[in-house]
Amino acid sequence: MSFSDLFDSGFKKRNEDHFAAIVRVAMDDGVISEDEKAFLDRLARNLDISEGDYKLILQDYKSHPINPPHDYERRLERLYDLARMVYVDHIKGDNEEILLRKISVGLGFHPENVKYVVDKALTLVNNGVDLDTFIFEMKNMNK
Repeated sequence: MSFSDLFDSGFKKRNEDHFAAIVRVAMDDGVISEDEKAFLDRLARNLDISEGDYKLILQDYKSHPINPPHDYERRLERLYDLARMVYVDHIKGDNEEILLRKISVGLGFHPENVKYVVDKALTLVNNGVDLDTFIFEMKNMNK
């Protein structure tokens, strides 16, 4: 196995784990709605998740760990995806928001701040901001 194969394998695994975390949020109510399915389909394409892996992850999403990225900006990108999934459900303040807080701690956000981080993330997504604006606003939320 070459070095590039190892890198590709690790990258693929991280994408699958990230996708599984988002499926976990979508499945919190036990059902994937049509809006959630459309979002998952787009995300799977963007993360280069094959159709076979997609189906396997849907069946066994809880077995994937939440692997936090080392880079803060990548954490914010994942938070953006997760917040968008909660927003697609139109269920703010429910179990999905609590699950989003837990996953956010798993992503590396400090437990004492995670409520504020998640609230800000959901507000920004509700306002329809793009990823760049989301990252800027999240980085500057305490200023």
